Amino acid sequence: MLKKHSKFNTLFAIIFLLQLLAEYNDFFRLRCTTKPLIVLSLMLMLVVGTKLSGRFHKRIFAGLVFALGGDILLMNGTDPRYFMYGLVAFLICHLCYISAFYLDFRSAPELDKKGARMAIVLCGLFSIGFYFYIRPHLGAMKLPVLAYSFVIALMMMMAAFRNLRVNRSSFLLILTGAICFLVSDSLLAYHKFVFQFKYGGLLIIATYMAAQYLITMGAVDRKLLNKN
Repeated sequence: MLKKHSKFNTLFAIIFLLQLLAEYNDFFRLRCTTKPLIVLSLMLMLVVGTKLSGRFHKRIFAGLVFALGGDILLMNGTDPRYFMYGLVAFLICHLCYISAFYLDFRSAPELDKKGARMAIVLCGLFSIGFYFYIRPHLGAMKLPVLAYSFVIALMMMMAAFRNLRVNRSSFLLILTGAICFLVSDSLLAYHKFVFQFKYGGLLIIATYMAAQYLITMGAVDRKLLNKN
């Protein structure tokens, strides 16, 4: 499927590498240019590839809109107000993704109950464990981070719940994207509140770009298998 979009993949690879270059060398102006292009290019790909035909694609597009807002807000330095606004924007982004993934789950809710239970346990254990690990470092951010942790865990679960309801490539692309999002946000929380480790910014932005790319391409490739 990815070969069908080689021109877009080349464009996104250029944006990806420029963003990493800007992050590594702390090129502020380049970063301010390339970071919005990450999501803008994916929004264009989604529109061209799907014509936004149906609720699923419209909800993914809405999620990308809020992600773009979050990206722009988080570029505004270390001001805690902008970080909070960015957090809210990405929380809404995840809610949009959850609502899209739920449409696929609802097409055949009786399927793959064992896999669904496993997803709930694994996502729950990781999110709860990680939250309580960083909780002593959060200060006034305890409640917002708790809410965000719950929502991103739910997003990951709903991505897993699409199993057997959509074509295999779409399922794997979106599930891997959701995992990358979970990793990226966990790295961000650890880097911001616990310890600023070397190359943290590079790892955070790389996993974030991979997450959005995989979710978008999985949405473009989506074919529903069970239609009620």
